[in-house]
Amino acid sequence: AVEEGTPEHAYVRNTLVELNLNLVQYAAHRMRPRDESYEDVVQVGTIGLIKAINRFDLQRGVEFPTFALPTIMGEIKRFFRDTTWAVRVPRRLQELRLDLVKATTDLEQTNGHPPTTAELAEHLDLDEAEISEGLTAANGYTTASLDYPADGVDSDDTLADHVGYRDPELDKVEDLHTLKPLIAALPERDRKILAMRFAADMTQSEIGAELGISQMHVSRILTRILGRLRAKLLDRR
Repeated sequence: AVEEGTPEHAYVRNTLVELNLNLVQYAAHRMRPRDESYEDVVQVGTIGLIKAINRFDLQRGVEFPTFALPTIMGEIKRFFRDTTWAVRVPRRLQELRLDLVKATTDLEQTNGHPPTTAELAEHLDLDEAEISEGLTAANGYTTASLDYPADGVDSDDTLADHVGYRDPELDKVEDLHTLKPLIAALPERDRKILAMRFAADMTQSEIGAELGISQMHVSRILTRILGRLRAKLLDRR
């Protein structure tokens, strides 16, 4: 009955907002993740309450809380979906994360321990594969700064000190990959001597006895083969 845009209309709407803030608080407690600001969620939920008041039609014969609560919760879900994720994931998985957060809290209080994937699946009536997908996607909700302190005694020890280092074994992999065609191109006897020395771990004396040559001759052959391989390897780097 009050004309929209008038001071009277604004007064009535503001009064309705104040009288129904308990709906916003209920939705905020129900949906807020542990690491999200309660005040921010209430603020977003209040926007949903205002939208519900603007859209409510008395002629439909529906109780206002029944009409308003889905609108408030929808606004909060939209807030989580659009502004709080560090990595964008599908909307289905974003909403599943909210269900997982609530289910995890409920099951922890009931069972006294963090729920398993099977328990979450049974509680939410979903497949375990869907739960696993949701838990994996939830890792994209927040990210940690590389300057964040690591779990160490030294306060200056950061996450950046533990990531991005060069693994020395990678050089070995590259060298072996490069050596493969070089070794394949060697004469058969040279390949056999290399295999006996480095694969079979035979001594030079054992190799000499096997081939009918002296240990000194084996040593000279190995020196020649390894020197040639080393030179070609350096040329390809």
